[in-house]
Amino acid sequence: MSLHVHKYGGTSVGTAEKIQNVAKKLVKERQASGHDLVVVVSAMSGETNRMTELANQMQQLPSKKQMDVLLSTGEQVTIALLCMALEELGMQAVSYTGWQVKILTDDSHGKARIEEIQTDKIRADLEANKIVVVAGFQGVTSDGAITTLGRGGSDTTAVALAAALKADECRIYTDVDGVYTTDPRVEPKAKRLNKITFEEMLEMASLGSKILQIRSVEFAGKYNVPLRVLSTFEDGEGTLITYEDEEMEKALISGIAFNRDEAKVTLSGVPDMPGVASAILKPISDANIEIDMIVQNIAEDQTTDFTFTVHRNDYEKTMQILQDICIELGASKVDGDNKIVKVSIVGVGMRSHAGIASQMFSALADEGINIRMISTSEIKISVVVDEKYLELAVRTLHESFGLSDA
Repeated sequence: MSLHVHKYGGTSVGTAEKIQNVAKKLVKERQASGHDLVVVVSAMSGETNRMTELANQMQQLPSKKQMDVLLSTGEQVTIALLCMALEELGMQAVSYTGWQVKILTDDSHGKARIEEIQTDKIRADLEANKIVVVAGFQGVTSDGAITTLGRGGSDTTAVALAAALKADECRIYTDVDGVYTTDPRVEPKAKRLNKITFEEMLEMASLGSKILQIRSVEFAGKYNVPLRVLSTFEDGEGTLITYEDEEMEKALISGIAFNRDEAKVTLSGVPDMPGVASAILKPISDANIEIDMIVQNIAEDQTTDFTFTVHRNDYEKTMQILQDICIELGASKVDGDNKIVKVSIVGVGMRSHAGIASQMFSALADEGINIRMISTSEIKISVVVDEKYLELAVRTLHESFGLSDA
């Protein structure tokens, strides 16, 4: 019998009524297809924030270990309620927390990584014709400490279970009906994609698309788990995320991603000598600040301007660190701008087509949009532009690459 793993996020199980609707959906699929079902659920929407607020009332800097104990209770509530709803509809159901399964992780509290999943209990329950409901987002260390996998970790739980159980498909149910060529709230002409490759989805997720957690896409690609994104609230085929194959339509560009949370900093007049890049970036890295795009321009006077982007939340901290580095290196000044955004085009079709970059740059130039920075890879081109041009840039590129007709 084929096996499907389903995952339902916080908005899908946010109320008792929504949990009952999920139960009805599961019963309908079971009766129609006969699939074995393993269901991964998140905490009800708002619960994680509520518990975080409580923790902050107890401790100025809450213990990460105790936060894992606290936050993991949200999913425990959901698995119990969903099993009750399934039993009320006449189905046999069994619930498991992450440590009952066991989902073994390392001891990085708050962002643990899965090391092993013991599937014996789940397989026995499936053999007994039960629907298995597993708490997402959580696991346990080898010495019994509760861990959590980081924000969006329920996606990773679902994909990891699908890989361990060799499921035929992992279905991520959310409040959208699939992966779109771009955010429909920015470009109303955006179209739902029937298929997209793991590679493209990974780029889209890393560049700002919030549909799937990056780690879950990485996991699915590594273990070849077919992923499908569907709506909890509407029927439809959703979007299948899979390996590139000969039957897939070779679209030039699959989608436009964007990220509003960008800030740019520049250290000007830096002496051009070996070790300068390390001297600038190491203190930033030591402060646990992630760096994205980097551009270095060398002037005729043997100095260089060193520019890079960081998350907007890290902007002030980065500027403070750079002021000290500026003095140490004898640079001339530090500039910054936290009113920028990153816009990217993504598509495996780039591999076999020349002139995509020039088409992108020409389209933006025709609208008077100035490009501040550029970054490329084999299947993506990203540009940094002023924040005020975000929506115009997305709509312009969507139209230029024919995605409105996708």
